[in-house]
Amino acid sequence: MSLAPGTRLASYEIVALLGAGGMGEVYRARDVRLRRDVALKVIASNEGEARRRVLSEARAAAAVSHPNICQIFEIGEEQDTLFITMELLTGETLADRILRGPFAIGQAIPLAVEALTALQVIHKQGLIHRDLKPANIFLTPHGVKILDFGLARPVSVAVDPSLTQTMTRATQAGAIMGTPRYMSPEQIHGRTLDARSDLFAMGATLYEMLAGRPAFAGSTSVDVLHATLHEAPAALGGSRTIESVNRIVQRLLAKSPDDRPASASAAAEELKACLTLGDVEAVPRARAMTWLIVLPFRVLRPDPETDFLGFSLPDAIASSLAGLRSLGVRSTAGAARFTGDEIDFARIAAEAHVDLVMTGTLLRAGDAIRVTTQLVGVPGGEVLWSHAAHATLRDVFQLQDDLVQRIVSSLSLPLTTREQQLLKHDVPANPTAYEFYLRANQLQQQATLVSLDAAGVARDLYLQSVEADPQYAPAWVNLGRCYRVLGKAGGEGAEEHLKQAESCLQRALTLNPHLASVTRAYAQLESDTGRSKDGLVRLLIAARTNDRDPELWAGLVHACRYCGLLPASIVAHERARQLDPTIATSVRHTYWLLGDANRALQAAGRVYFYFEAMVLAATGRTDDALVTIREMERTRRPELMENFIGSLRCLLEGKRAESLAASEYCVQHFPDPEAVFYMARQIARLGESARALEVLNRVVDRGFLLSSAMNNDPWLAPLRSLPAYDQLLERTRRLEEEAALAFSRMGGPELLR
Repeated sequence: MSLAPGTRLASYEIVALLGAGGMGEVYRARDVRLRRDVALKVIASNEGEARRRVLSEARAAAAVSHPNICQIFEIGEEQDTLFITMELLTGETLADRILRGPFAIGQAIPLAVEALTALQVIHKQGLIHRDLKPANIFLTPHGVKILDFGLARPVSVAVDPSLTQTMTRATQAGAIMGTPRYMSPEQIHGRTLDARSDLFAMGATLYEMLAGRPAFAGSTSVDVLHATLHEAPAALGGSRTIESVNRIVQRLLAKSPDDRPASASAAAEELKACLTLGDVEAVPRARAMTWLIVLPFRVLRPDPETDFLGFSLPDAIASSLAGLRSLGVRSTAGAARFTGDEIDFARIAAEAHVDLVMTGTLLRAGDAIRVTTQLVGVPGGEVLWSHAAHATLRDVFQLQDDLVQRIVSSLSLPLTTREQQLLKHDVPANPTAYEFYLRANQLQQQATLVSLDAAGVARDLYLQSVEADPQYAPAWVNLGRCYRVLGKAGGEGAEEHLKQAESCLQRALTLNPHLASVTRAYAQLESDTGRSKDGLVRLLIAARTNDRDPELWAGLVHACRYCGLLPASIVAHERARQLDPTIATSVRHTYWLLGDANRALQAAGRVYFYFEAMVLAATGRTDDALVTIREMERTRRPELMENFIGSLRCLLEGKRAESLAASEYCVQHFPDPEAVFYMARQIARLGESARALEVLNRVVDRGFLLSSAMNNDPWLAPLRSLPAYDQLLERTRRLEEEAALAFSRMGGPELLR
């Protein structure tokens, strides 16, 4: 029963009830001795273990003194009533403030930094709060105050002082201590807790400040706990600063404590750095991004004249939307694995981490094509809108543009002037150019070093597209990509193909310098042709204005590795996969250079049989490596790839002369320095140290920097006794330092934080 105004409790006179919770009631009271008003908390339970726990925890909390922590004055008892007196605060709780709407970044970060600073003090005192949430953060005219240590635990300082540990305990069997929306996964499971559990709660709180909604939604506690354990909150978008803060928030909300910042102070420093990005005052309020995946359209009745639209039309829709900051779009290549007669929306939502799925069907009817599309919310499968249209091949671009506008309109996406211009920028001048472009796009997806026929046919179709419309930038980009694949394949005309690739990409940049797809394509070409540092700088410049594009981060995986920045390459991969869990990157090669064979095999990405066999052989699984190679050799490949694969097979079979001959063929014909590096290590393994050293020098000359592999790769061990090897290693390190300096000057460390 609440205490009436005027009631005396020890030396305190009750003035008014301020609030109540699970641990007790809080009153405004007058300290008649010191003539000051205080907050007086009366503990609900005063028996046995509960009494002992409250006293222990309150004493520990009272020992913490900090401007951002509500001060405890006294722990007392009057007629078997246990109470705690604290400073009386003026203002409102963060929970009340959030009810009026989300914070701007410039408002949220300073408050979060103050709360984290207070948490750091709490943790250093050997406590974890365990119930941090907006209701326990008070906003006063002078700053933040953390309240309610009712669930705090005194703990022993572990070996690492920043990671104090305690066992989560409940006051009764089966009880969960904490507030579901803000509890860490380890707290839900009743596992060992440390300071990083509070960081998770701070991440959930900061997310709610910015988004204006909880990080983990649900109508019941069970729903919320399930979301906390198994779902990721939607990313926050809206500006470069917001997206930088979002990366920190997502790390705070990592399911595993090991993936969170190491301490509250570390998280505070990262957040403070975001305030230096330059757009804090003008930044709009954060908006939770919506993620969309456009599935390949199902062809109801096969028709060779129109079947290409099943892939190319949804690909074009996704590409048009990919430049919008308020909408995340998964890659079309990743979407292909979700096709089938029966669409499993729950699976798509879980694996692709999307909110919306666009589906469609195609049916040829005379000269027209009936295109039926739906926009579906997932995981529930509710249809947001459905649209049916009849179009000829001459109307396809108009149909694509109409569907893009329907998506933008139905989601009420807040487009900037620049985004509105981008949506209208690349319009083909005539239907013929666009039809050739779409037909080529389907083939280009199949164009690889082991499938050059597709690259050649796609190239010819793109040539017809740009001939019909020389001003259509996307066709020039993809034509450049085809020439790059043909050039990387080596052989006659390889050098000319690479020159043509650069010419096409330069033309695309001239026509549309803001086209995102050209940046990664150009950077890859620069890495292939000995200009890896230029490619790195190009990608970093693009990422500074649009760090939400997973393709840019995938490109940085490649460019950072070529520049010898291996940790940055791995972070870029993680960023790309955070934005698009379905995207493929080349990170397996990065793990390999770092000497981590197991992660190299496990890393997601397109399967290359040579690479798999090489890693298997390095881990002693020679028989498995040979099985992998022979499986690939069942299909006829271009001559360069035949030699590439055969060089390793012959080495593993003990055919030294054949392996050396095939390796030398690849050295002479492969323009890509990374592939030539793999040949150099084979040549070293075969005992030709002097020749291997010559090839390694060529690799470094072509811009592939590999000091890590030079130090650690066991196949290069015979070279390490050569004086010239030390000279090459020193030269490589100097070039890596130059690349690292360029990386730093372009803001790479901040972008990949």
